[in-house]
Amino acid sequence: MEKIYTRDQQHCKLTKTSPETIRFLLNFSKSLRVMEYKSFSFESILN
Repeated sequence: MEKIYTRDQQHCKLTKTSPETIRFLLNFSKSLRVMEYKSFSFESILN
């Protein structure tokens, strides 16, 4: 798996991300909560 990620690094292009997209992702990550109970994992979005 290491070879997959390291061979084409020179061919990658960086893209510009808008501030709105970054703000959306940050807000989403702040609202996401993961609760674990015994062997279960519950994900909830707090809105």
